[in-house]
Amino acid sequence: MTKDDLKDRTKLFAHNCVKLALDLPKNILGRHIESQLVRSSTSVAANYRAACNAQTKAGFISKLSIVIEEADETEFWLEFIIDEKLLVSKEVMELKSEAYELASIFISSRRTAQKNL
Repeated sequence: MTKDDLKDRTKLFAHNCVKLALDLPKNILGRHIESQLVRSSTSVAANYRAACNAQTKAGFISKLSIVIEEADETEFWLEFIIDEKLLVSKEVMELKSEAYELASIFISSRRTAQKNL
C-alpha cells in the first residue's frame, strides 16, 4: 500500500466516522461521543498527512505515534457506541475493524522507521 493509498484510506475512514457520529442520539452522551469521534478520526487522517510531510525521520516517527494513538482512541469510541447500544449497525463494527487495521499498519510502519533511524 502506497503513501497516497493510505492518505486516501485514512481520509475515507474520517469521512465515514463523521457520518456515523452525526447519526448518534442527540442527548448528552451522544453529543459527547459525536465530538470525540469526529475529533479522533479526523486526527488520524490529518496527522498521517503531516507524517508524510515530516522533515526528519524522528518527526515522521513522532507523527506516526500520534496517528496510532488517535486510531486507538477512535476504536475505543466505536466500542463505546456498541457497548452502550447507541447505534446498532454493521457499519459501526466495520469502522471499529478499520480503526484496528489502521493502527496495526501504522505500528508496523513506526517499527520499521525506528529500525532505520
